[in-house]
Amino acid sequence: MYSKSQKLIAEFLGTFGLVFFGCGTAIFTNGNVVATSLAFGLSIVIAAYTVGKISGAHLNPAVSFAMFFDGRMSINDAIAYSVSQTVGSVCASLCHLIIVACSDMKINQCSFGANSFGGLNFFGAFLVEVILTCVFVLFILSITAHKDAGIQKHAGLFIGAALTFVHLIGVNLTGTSVNPARSIGPAIFGSFATGGKSMLWLLVFLIAPMCGAFVAALVYSLLLKEKE
Repeated sequence: MYSKSQKLIAEFLGTFGLVFFGCGTAIFTNGNVVATSLAFGLSIVIAAYTVGKISGAHLNPAVSFAMFFDGRMSINDAIAYSVSQTVGSVCASLCHLIIVACSDMKINQCSFGANSFGGLNFFGAFLVEVILTCVFVLFILSITAHKDAGIQKHAGLFIGAALTFVHLIGVNLTGTSVNPARSIGPAIFGSFATGGKSMLWLLVFLIAPMCGAFVAALVYSLLLKEKE
């Protein structure tokens, strides 16, 4: 058994890695879609096989609250996980700030991987994030409850592939959040380049993924969950 402190530290470290490598790849490859998608997906895989045995490697408040909606964890644990995940995201983006400051890049021209509406309006960005999060979280709820030992053993690999999948379409639309914690750190430091707009856009990338998580938990419970 692992203590609650160990679980929260695991979520911090896992989310730090997700944002550092995922958003870092977006920053230093000028937003290359394939590279960014793979970086986020592979970060999940690495975290799953590193800290997954400790905390489950949620690395995402939408996942933690979906687990709460499905009765797999308490509301207090979901909140505690979300706080640790958010702190990990902010620390990763702070490291990006330091790296950029030590380079020839200009801080006021770096988005730090912040999510944006791109060419979409508010409704379009919101809808994209709800759909992508719903698909991603629904997959997680299904595969983590699977009874096949082989599938369970490689769940981290499959979840990483799923995150890569949603990024391939989402990067050019919203930058792909599907994760409120992932959005918070980059939005804070990306405000230098966006004139504060990233903090205004952030509201969508906090609410839409949580709505997507709720829909995913509802669909899973009503249609996919094995009935006793």
